[in-house]
Amino acid sequence: MADQYQQYSTVRKYWQLMRPHTLTAAIVPVLVGTATAKLFLLGSQDHIKFSLFLAMLIACLLIQAATNMFNEYYDFKKGLDDHTSVGIGGAIVRNGMSPKLVMNLAIAFYIIAALLGIFLAVKSSFWIIPVGIVCMAIGYLYTGGPFPISWTPFGELFSGLFMGMIIILLAFFIQTGNVNGFVVWISIPIVITIGLINMANNIRDRVKDKASGRKTLPILLGKRASITFMAAMYILAYAIVVFIALFNKGGSLFYLLVLLSFPMPVKAIRRFKKNDTPASMMPAMAATGKTNTVFGILYALGIYISALLGGI
Repeated sequence: MADQYQQYSTVRKYWQLMRPHTLTAAIVPVLVGTATAKLFLLGSQDHIKFSLFLAMLIACLLIQAATNMFNEYYDFKKGLDDHTSVGIGGAIVRNGMSPKLVMNLAIAFYIIAALLGIFLAVKSSFWIIPVGIVCMAIGYLYTGGPFPISWTPFGELFSGLFMGMIIILLAFFIQTGNVNGFVVWISIPIVITIGLINMANNIRDRVKDKASGRKTLPILLGKRASITFMAAMYILAYAIVVFIALFNKGGSLFYLLVLLSFPMPVKAIRRFKKNDTPASMMPAMAATGKTNTVFGILYALGIYISALLGGI
C-alpha cells in the first residue's frame, strides 16, 4: 500500500510539473486549425490526415509542457519562486525535484517534439522546420536567456501569436499545403484568449514581479487598467467571431456557438475586480484558462459542423 502511494505521489509530482491546467492552450489551436482545414478540403479528394493531426497535437503539448518546465527552472534560479508561490507546479520548491532534473525533462520533451516535427515535415513540407524551431526558441526564451520575454510588456503578445496564430496556421498548413487570409482571421480570437491567460497570470503576480524588476504589461498599466484592457479584449474576441460568422465569406452561424462561453470571461473579470491577493485571484486566473478552453472547443466545433454540412 505504501509503495502504491509512493508511486501515485511520484506520478502526481511529474503531472503537476507540466501544469496541466495550461495544456489546453496547446490543444485548442490544433483543434481550430484542423477544423478550418476540414472546411477548406470540401469538394477535394483530400481528407484530414489523423496521423498528422495527432503528431501535431502531441508536439504542441510537449512544447507547452517543456515551456512550463523552463519557467519552473528559471524562476527558481532567479529566486522568484518559493514554497509560498501560487500557480506554479512546485516541483522544485515544494516537491524536492532537482533543478537539473526539471531542465533535463524539458530538453527531452523538446527533442521528442522535434522528432515529431521532422515527421510532419516529411509528410507535408520542410518549410515547417524553421517555423517550428522559432516556436521552440520562443518557448525557451520566454523565461530563459539573458532577456526573458516574461520580464517585458510583450509576454501576452508573444504567447498569443506563437501559441495561438502560428499553431493554428501550422495545423491548417500540414493538412492543406497552404495558408490563406481566412485562417488568419479565424486565429485572431484564439490569439486573444491565449494572450489573456498570460495577462491573468501577470495581474496575479504583479506585486512580486515588480519587486523582482519585471516590467510586465499589468505592472505598467496597473490593476484597474489591466482589468479594463482584459474586458475590452474579450469583447473584441467575441465581436470578431460574430463578424466572421455573419459577414465573412466562408463564415457560418455555427461559429456563434462560442457565445455560450460568454459568462465565463464575465466571471473572470468580476473575480479580478473583487480580489487582490495572489491566492484570492487564483479562481479568476483559472476562469481565464477555462474561457480559452470552452471558447476554443465551441469555436472548433462550430467550424467543424459547418464543414460537415458543406460550409453553410
